[in-house]
Amino acid sequence: MLSRTLLQRRLQTRCLHVDSRDRLSCFWTPTESLNKDDIKIENRHNYLVKGGFIRQTHAGIFHLLPLGLRVQQKIEALLDKHMRSIGAAKLSMSSITSQELWKRSQRLPEDFDKNPNEFFTVDGRRMSDFLLAPTHEEEITTLVTGLAKSYRDLPLRLYQVSRKYRNELRPRKGLLRAKEFVMKDLYTFDATAEAAMETYSEVRAAYDAFFTELGLPFASAQASSGDMGGKLSHEYHFTSPLGEDVVLSCGCGYSANQEIGPTDACPDCGSPLRSTHAIEVGHTFYLGTRYSEPLEAQVSAPNGLPVLMHMGCYGIGVSRLIAAIAVMTADNKGLRWPRSIAPFSAVIIPFDGVTPEGVHKAYDDVQTVCDAVIDDRDKPFAWKLKDADLIGYPFIIVLGRRWMAAGEYEVQCRWDISLSRYRTSLAEAVSTMIRQLH
Repeated sequence: MLSRTLLQRRLQTRCLHVDSRDRLSCFWTPTESLNKDDIKIENRHNYLVKGGFIRQTHAGIFHLLPLGLRVQQKIEALLDKHMRSIGAAKLSMSSITSQELWKRSQRLPEDFDKNPNEFFTVDGRRMSDFLLAPTHEEEITTLVTGLAKSYRDLPLRLYQVSRKYRNELRPRKGLLRAKEFVMKDLYTFDATAEAAMETYSEVRAAYDAFFTELGLPFASAQASSGDMGGKLSHEYHFTSPLGEDVVLSCGCGYSANQEIGPTDACPDCGSPLRSTHAIEVGHTFYLGTRYSEPLEAQVSAPNGLPVLMHMGCYGIGVSRLIAAIAVMTADNKGLRWPRSIAPFSAVIIPFDGVTPEGVHKAYDDVQTVCDAVIDDRDKPFAWKLKDADLIGYPFIIVLGRRWMAAGEYEVQCRWDISLSRYRTSLAEAVSTMIRQLH
């Protein structure tokens, strides 16, 4: 007969701990091993699936799993921080928008009734004149028009982090081009063109600070305003061979999307231009009166006369950012997240025989400097190490048999292949590595 302990092990597939410490036994991480095709540059968007961050449910539509949600929440927290730095207030608008508003702004194609193109229409009782919003310029303009009456009510800076919808004909590369995506969109309203341009400069500075805090190289480039309208726009890019944009740049600081830039020489200094493929992850637009004019968005000026509000819109693709960082930083072992947005900054992997008290001591020490998780799953030690590489925690902390006896442990940084042994406090060792990363 089976012993009671063995029987319990066979019947109990997961062991859930409910103390205050983060543990992988309570965290759903359905990972899969990488194969030879996955590690090819053009296929590295699959790492998010194999690493247990997302799952595809339909073409261009994905579920965000717990690891992916933690990354998204950290990005949102950084965005909130930098939006607060410019006095922006957060709101949440409906994902359903009116076709009538889009007709007034002249953004619906003339043959829309026969060919909705990239729009998702809403079918159903009394809902035939609605869309799933790909952007919110029309809705936010209408909202502000009904509430802001005087120049004294301006400037207004309003943003949200929400789902957007675009019926991509050829969704591809995972979250890089999906039908449903998460975006941070900021909308600004000023009483004059001069004030709106000052706002534009402030927002661009906040974007620079946000991307700098991510700790990865980025570039901003002059760009076409396209269907959005307006007369001035800039894109933010990560350099990647998977990028569908081509950015032209020069050592003097000039940078522009190939769509609007010259192809031979720099217009500022005449030097040859360098072209690189890049993934667009952010875009800023000075809209002027592009939407306030057709939607009659006016406030009273100091002289009492009505004036059109001057607008700007500023987007960062949150889900696209997750995918871009994943493919840009991954290596043959797996993902390598920047510490600022990693699902956990450190994973603690104990050998069999390390007491719970010893693991708790290590966790509590690390937690004073960064967020950590304990890998207490019933899996082989070697498997846990490989899984940690795949998920991409910045720091992997190994507690061996000498941890309890002599306080010795090992720390590996995913951004550095070397393995370091320490006897100082864990918090001190991790703090040192964090400083070295920056």
